[in-house]
Amino acid sequence: MVNCLRVPKCDGESVRSELMAQGLLDLSHRISSDGGDLLIPVLCDSFGDYPVEEADAAEQGVRPKEYREVVKDVPDGLRELLPVSFDVVGDIAMIRIPDELLPYSRQIGEALIEVNRNIRAAFSDSGVKGEFRIRDLEKIAGEGGSETVHKEFGVRLFTDPSKVYFNPRLSSERSRIAGLVEDGEVIIDMFGGVAPFGTVIGKLAHPSAIYSIDLNPAAEEFACRNARKNRVKVLHPLTGDSSKVVYTLPEADRIIMNLPQIADRFLCYAMDRLKVGGTVHMYKILERSEFEGFERGLVEDMASRGFGIRISSSELKTYSPTMSVYSLDIQRVS
Repeated sequence: MVNCLRVPKCDGESVRSELMAQGLLDLSHRISSDGGDLLIPVLCDSFGDYPVEEADAAEQGVRPKEYREVVKDVPDGLRELLPVSFDVVGDIAMIRIPDELLPYSRQIGEALIEVNRNIRAAFSDSGVKGEFRIRDLEKIAGEGGSETVHKEFGVRLFTDPSKVYFNPRLSSERSRIAGLVEDGEVIIDMFGGVAPFGTVIGKLAHPSAIYSIDLNPAAEEFACRNARKNRVKVLHPLTGDSSKVVYTLPEADRIIMNLPQIADRFLCYAMDRLKVGGTVHMYKILERSEFEGFERGLVEDMASRGFGIRISSSELKTYSPTMSVYSLDIQRVS
């Protein structure tokens, strides 16, 4: 008997990829199916909202658990600098490589592909750049370019991280919010990217309209493709400055603000276009020691502008040794 994560089959690939990226996938046992679910052997006691249970799992030949075990040519004195985590979007991997390891980029990419059968190509990631929040990528191993199809919750999301913003690590948040949406809601995503929130919500819930706004014209092209490929007819991608575009749209029941560096600067515009009783879902990167003060400041700032709000928050993930990414559900009460 081993620990297994019970996951609906439609979520299997995205969850398996995220487990692999975090080193939590038990590669010594096989994934099995049970009705409409997969039982994925794991090396942890919890993962997101998915239940962990003990189950029989067939053993398999042990593959290396981590790319760091098989990467070649890296001197012993530098191996401790090999990154622990990386992002997987569709069939590509993106990894941030320290300067000291740049001469070994090809070997790192080849090791990533060797360990993970579903990775087609590996890219070094020099970080998000410019107002469009796109990644500075360079291919280090594998075949093909950076355009890919990411799958989660039965949804296919066409994207290219070198051209448009996309965060694969918010899949659980997209599912959570879709579960909160009531029939007939009007939803605005102020920083929509390729419309992963809008596509997942449109597929799993029944809103009357979803408006996905982004400054990047390429984002609208991908968002339109995602709406078409997933048959989400209520999704309306738009290009422009969201602080202005929101005033051309109907008042919303729910507004999404996934711009974690500066989303709070746009909260007043969101509140202006949110119905009383509606909710803003905002994401913010903060020093953990500053979070309580940040929440109080939001309440005070909105009150000074005539908006009464109530906040429910949670810490989503670690961003750095002292910082985390937070999810804030901000309800307009007056």
